[in-house]
Order: sequence, then structure tokens, then C-alpha cells
Amino acid sequence: MTEPAGAPAACYHCALPVPAGARFSAAVLGEPRLFCCPGCQAVAESIVAGGLEHYYQHRSQSSANPQALAQQVQDELGLFDRDDVQRGFVSHSGELAEATLMVEGVSCAACGWLIEKRLRQLPGVAEAQLNLSSHRLRISWADAELPLSQVLGELRRIGYAAHPYQPDQASERLAAENRSALRRLGVAGLLWFQAMMATMATWPEFNADLSPELHTILRWVALFLTTPIVFYSCAPFFKGAARDLRTGQLTMDVSVSLAIGLAFAAGIWTAITGSGELYFDTVGMFALFLLTGRYLERRARQRTAAATAQLVNVLPASCLRLTADGEAQRVLLSEVQVGERLQVLPGAVIPADGRIVEGCSSVDESLLTGEYLPLPRRQGEQVTGGTLNVESSLVVEVEALGQATRLSAIVRLLERAQAEKPRLARLADRAARLFLLCSLIGALVIGALWWQLDASRAFWIVLAMLVATCPCALSLATPTALTAATGTLHRLGLLVTRGHVLEGLNQIDTVVLDKTGTLTEGRLTLRSIHPLATLDSDQCLALAAALETRSEHPIARAFGHAAQAAEAVQSTPGLGLQGELEGRRLRIGQAAFVCALSGADVPPAPSTRGQWLLLGDQYGPLAWFALDDRLRDDAPALLAACKARGWRTVLLSGDSSPMVAEVAAQLGIDQAIGGLRPDDKLARLKALQNAGHKVLMLGDGVNDVPVLAAADISIAMGSATDLAKTNADAVLLSNRLDALVQAIELARRTRRNIVQNLLWATLYNGLMLPFAALGWITPVWAAIGMSLSSLIVVLNALRLSRSAPEPAVPSATPMPLAVAP
Repeated sequence: MTEPAGAPAACYHCALPVPAGARFSAAVLGEPRLFCCPGCQAVAESIVAGGLEHYYQHRSQSSANPQALAQQVQDELGLFDRDDVQRGFVSHSGELAEATLMVEGVSCAACGWLIEKRLRQLPGVAEAQLNLSSHRLRISWADAELPLSQVLGELRRIGYAAHPYQPDQASERLAAENRSALRRLGVAGLLWFQAMMATMATWPEFNADLSPELHTILRWVALFLTTPIVFYSCAPFFKGAARDLRTGQLTMDVSVSLAIGLAFAAGIWTAITGSGELYFDTVGMFALFLLTGRYLERRARQRTAAATAQLVNVLPASCLRLTADGEAQRVLLSEVQVGERLQVLPGAVIPADGRIVEGCSSVDESLLTGEYLPLPRRQGEQVTGGTLNVESSLVVEVEALGQATRLSAIVRLLERAQAEKPRLARLADRAARLFLLCSLIGALVIGALWWQLDASRAFWIVLAMLVATCPCALSLATPTALTAATGTLHRLGLLVTRGHVLEGLNQIDTVVLDKTGTLTEGRLTLRSIHPLATLDSDQCLALAAALETRSEHPIARAFGHAAQAAEAVQSTPGLGLQGELEGRRLRIGQAAFVCALSGADVPPAPSTRGQWLLLGDQYGPLAWFALDDRLRDDAPALLAACKARGWRTVLLSGDSSPMVAEVAAQLGIDQAIGGLRPDDKLARLKALQNAGHKVLMLGDGVNDVPVLAAADISIAMGSATDLAKTNADAVLLSNRLDALVQAIELARRTRRNIVQNLLWATLYNGLMLPFAALGWITPVWAAIGMSLSSLIVVLNALRLSRSAPEPAVPSATPMPLAVAP
């Protein structure tokens, strides 16, 4: 038995490992460079031929592997030259056409430079600008001289896939609302600082020699600066309060609007009469803090809506529809009807839910199950839109389109899970409404009593009560602690996107884990070779690679690219490959399938663990190949940390193989269930929650999104899909599970800090309210006390910026999933 060679060289284009025996090279920047595949080599040669090889000097990240981009055929690109297709996204201005394209594969600023330079070299292109943040390309060109299909084809030649940008209405509406909220926030911040300076200049403590004339001018200047804050920046608060009062609801908008409105009215009275205190700085401060919190909430909602809308983009723009005489015609997916038959070529995405009526192949269903290994699908079996046909051509009869597809069902599961509030959140909402009601009733009662005792002081006492109980410190308690902890958490590699993570970690008692891509690395690797005949390990590997290099199956990637490819390679889905090399007939795959070629007996596999493939020829078996998806080196440390806290661990996986049980046994996981679909995972999670458990979910795939959204706390891997990361409460940016062990400890410290801040803010309000009601505290001192309370909250939160804690559990020895004896 021989272990494969060590770490290979990295591809100069995409930085993926260059397989052993690969001979893909090209001269870039005057030196020969190695590439992992013909795609990367072709892209590099195209970039060099266009005189743009300086791209490789400027890039800050590796490029995308062109094999990972969406595969489009040339006749599909030709569809975008049709007038009826362009009508939805192309506009004309004179002789020029304008369009916005979404570009895939952009990794850094150098990508934008390369795309813009190359497109501007094309005849007929007037302008090309790429937005690096949104990956949207705005292009203007003479469509009479240059068809759009040639523009898309040129982008493909330099390694990027592009398709028309179709804005989602909900996402666009949220984006417009966010832009408006940002403008309101900017106006409040800019004018509040100026109004504060003008207001402070009127205080005798700052300037005792201020003349009456200048004092009057400063009062009116402060009024002038604060007016836009109230009537523009704070308009959503007043609109929300009016809406809530009409519907009989009592929310924070009502309390905030009263405090801001009365303080502004008091400031106007002082500006006109010259008696009393100005409260314009207090108005601006309230507006700035509250608008900041709401803007961050809106941004989170926008990211969720955009990522959910992108889920349906996995479907192809076009497909091959079979006519009555059996010919394949390329049409848009929107033109397909239920009951029609589609031809799905190898390497193409299945465009709709349907049933296979001809052919058999392997289908990559990682979109639904999270498992990268394709599953065999034969005539009569169901296939799902958005999954990938791997090996052979299929004819599929369409059974569901649009909202009736399984992909849309996942989106609905996600939306339903997001709409459900946890029990603690509902209790907090009821407590907040009760607090507001008591505060407002208390202010009215005290105001009425003082009106009877001393009418001249009644208004100012009511105002002091409203200012004293205004939730400034309460609103700062959570965001300041989160802000202080963000830098330290980021250094650890964990990005917390929702504040309830820090409060809820103390209540977690169950951890639900995904397998592929979470506890394992998410890709098959060749672990060992066991020769069975006269050939040595290197010779057996060369023969296996010659077969696998013709395959699109993910297993083929574990063998690398061969210097010489086999001929007449045939794939039998679920069994293996057969081909010829230098007069030798070869098979690789399932043992019975391989031995049937020679009639030999099936040799015993060296071990029952892991996945074993047999290589053989017409004379008999040649070698066993051990493949497995390795456990992450730090997975044992994470499970040990969970056990140390008394948490129950559950493994829910879409994989139906014995590897699920093997992973659970090696890591000591309490319960492991495989072969689960997204709705099955969600049902298991709901059952745990209904039993009273508080669940933490760690996952990485689109199939994990409904569970991530429904879990009490959810964490996505940094390598997860955008949709999974957007709907998770935290993202493990570093992909290192041991960083999560440290981050949990810091999250606990942050939660305690938030609790301390909330207790202090509550204590402050509880003490200030009776003093203000008795008239012992003026509105000015109420505002000063509120500011001091806020300062204490901020200083306490800054303690979280200290060094990160040590891991609670030391890292364990790395454990491979399967090691051949």
C-alpha cells in the first residue's frame, strides 16, 4: 500500500491544486506557468493574447476556475440576440444599446480592470463599467455592429459568465428604502452636531459673557438646524406612531414621537421667549441613535431578500425542448409548458421538476441535500429543477414549473421559518408594550396632579419624565456591546449578524450539525492505493486517471488529470466507467461491475470504512483506491467543547451512506440521521424545539437554509452558500471550527455585558422616574443624567475590546475519516 504524493503545485490562474501528471502550461509575464485544467489554460492564453496579462500582477485574489462557472452552450448565447428576449433588459439610445449584466466569477478589483479593458477593445463597444460591490456590468455598444452574444462569449473566453440582470422588485424596494434611511441618518448626524454646538454655546457654564443678542441668534440657529431633523429625519417615527394609534397599538414609535415632539416644542418656546432650556441637542441625539439602529435592521432585511431572490437564479435561462419529430430546439425556460419534454445534456442544469422518460444518469442534488456525490437516476424516477445532470443525456417530461417546483417550496419554507418569532421575542414585545403604557399613563397622571398643584411646572415635569424614561441607554445597551465585540469576534473568525446570538448561547442545550462541508471538508480525496497485481501504485493511478479524466463525476477530481486519456470511455451511472488504453480494456467503479469484465472473483476490500473503488482490466482486478471526505482537523475540539457544556449533539445529513454513522461514531455524536431532505431536517428541528430544547444549528448548504432560519441560533460556515450565510445568525468566516470554540466564550462574555447594560439602564430609569415626578429633577438634569447613563453603558461595553479568551477545550488530535490499514 502506497500513499499518494504530497501537496501539488497551485494553479497559476485559480490556485486550485495541479493534479499529478497534468501538463497544462502557458507563458504568462515571460515565464512558464502551470494550470490545473484546460479551462484555466485557455483563459490565461486568451488574456495574454489580448495584451492584458498585467491583470495577474494587479489581482489580490485568485480567479474563479472556469469549470466552476455556469456552463452555457453557444446556441444559448444566441438566444440573447432575439428582440423579444432583449426587450426586458436592453434599452436603446440612438444607435447605441445599453444593458446591465450580472457577472459571475469576479473576485477582486483586477477582475473589474480585466473585464472593462477587454470589452472596450471590442469593435462597437462604447462603454463598459463594472460595479465591484454588486458585480453588475453596465455596457453600451452598437448592437448593429456587435451582437450581444459575442459580448457574452468574450466574457466567457476570459473566464467569466454573464447573464442579464433581472432586478427583484422586493429587493429593489428595500434598496430604495435603505437609501432613503441612509440619507435621513446622514442629515440627522450632520445637523445634530452643529445644533449641539449652538445649544452648548448658550449654557452659562461655557460662556458667561454671551451677549443677549448673540444668545438670541444662537437659539434661532439651533432651531433652524434641528427643524430638518424633526420633520425629515424623524418623519418615519411620527408616521409610525400615527399608524399605530389608528390601529390601537402601542409601540416605541409612540413614546419616541412624544419625547421628540415635546422636546422640540419646548425648544421652540425657549427660542421664542428666551426662558427655559433648549432641548434641540437632545432631539438630535435621539434621532441619530434610533435611526442608526433601524438602518442596520433594514440592511439585514435587504440582504435576506436579495439572497432569497438569487435562489431561483440557479435555473438555466434556456433549455432544449423536443419537438414532435424528436428534434431538440433551444428555447427560453419561460416558454416551456407542463407536459413538454426536455433534453438535458451531461453537465447541464435540469430546468424544471419532472420525470425521466428516456436515459439514465447521475444527478448532483447538492442543492437539496448538501451532498456532493451524484445519485443514479433512471427512467421513471423524479428529478428536481436546479439539480445537475452529470453523466449521460436525459429526456425529462416537465411536471412542475414556477411556484409549483420544489425549489420554490424551499423558499416558502425559509419565509415561514423567518416569520416565526421565538417565545422570548414575543415575551419581550409584550413587556415593552407594558412598559410604554405604564410610562405614558404615569406621565399623564403626574402631569394632571402638578397642574392642580402648580400649573407653571406641570409641562416641565412631564417633559422631564419623558426625557428621563426615553430609552436612550436601553437602545445603546445592545448595539454598543455588539460593536465592541465585533472586532474581537472578527479576529477569531466569527461574524455575528444578529444580537440574539449573544443572549441565547447561554440557553442552548442541543447542537444540530450538518456533515458535508461542516464537519468534513466537503470534497473527496484519494487517501490510499492498494495494488492487487504486478503494477505498482503510480502505474495504477495513471490508468485510473486516464479513465476518470473523461468523466464529469466529482469522484474524478480526486484522481487529477492524466497525461494520456483513455478512448471509448462509457459511463454506467451508479456502477463506474469503462474505456480502452493502448489495447487494454479498463474498468473502474463498483467491485462487481469491474470483475464482470474478467470474470474474476470480487477481492475483499481492505476495510469496510470509507469509499472503495476497484480498478481492473480484462485479465482481473488491478488495485483498490480508497476515497473519503476527510473530517476537519478541528471537528473533535468542537464536539469536545459541546460535551464539556453538557450540550446534546445531533447530526442531520442529506447523505444516506454509512459515512454518516461513521462520522458520528468517531466524534461521539449522540444521534445521527442520514438521507434527510430540507423539509425533513426542518421537521426534526421543530420536534426538538417542541420538546423544549434550545437548538444551535451549524450548516453550510442551501438545503440547510430553512433549518438555519428556524433554529434558535444558527451559524453558517464561511464556505457556505450566500443564502445560507445571509439567513444565519453568525458566519464562521475562517472555516476553522476551533475558532468557534473560542468565539462561544467571548459571546458569553458579550451576553453578560449586555445584561449588565440593560440592568443599569433599567435601574437608571427606575430611579430617575420618581425623582422627575416629584419635580426634583429638571428636564436639563434629566437629559444630563440620561447622557451619563449612556456613557456608563458605552464604557462598560468597551471592556469587550480586550484580548480574546483562551479556548475552553484544547484542540484534539486530528482524526481522519478513514485510514486504510
